Amino acid sequence: MSTVRRTTALSLTVAGGAGVVAGRLFRTVIEAFDGAAPRVGWSAAVSLLFAAGVLGGFAWNTWQSLHKRHERMTSDHGIRLLALAKASALVGALVAGGYLGYALAFADAFDTPFGKERVIHAGLASVAGLLVMIAGVLLERALQVPEDEDKGKDGKKGGGETDAEASPA
Repeated sequence: MSTVRRTTALSLTVAGGAGVVAGRLFRTVIEAFDGAAPRVGWSAAVSLLFAAGVLGGFAWNTWQSLHKRHERMTSDHGIRLLALAKASALVGALVAGGYLGYALAFADAFDTPFGKERVIHAGLASVAGLLVMIAGVLLERALQVPEDEDKGKDGKKGGGETDAEASPA
């Protein structure tokens, strides 16, 4: 049986960095084709904040179920939640980076009315994207199966004894 590795800080950093680069270049590309850069509405930040709240609720409920009440979870349900957690963490980092890059692209135009609006709205959407990433990571951590009480850290019974050593001969 293969195990799924945790989402690493490196992968989240790479996703966020790619988002910053793409968000920063977005204004340049749009204006190169004589277009006007779009305004960022409140709906982006509110939607991301709602998604972070739902994911945080899943993480809290899963943590309580598995680690506090020691309830069981079906493998299908666990796999679906794990896929949601890993995807949310990576997409949250990418979106947060994208909105941060977009905000940085308009930092020089902060004195203009639309420039100020774009920086503030994109900055808030970036923070909400970070919250989605954090909630996804927390859900992933909540899904970690607790160690068996009769097994030690090394995976052997009785804190390091093998079955042959633990049984009287």
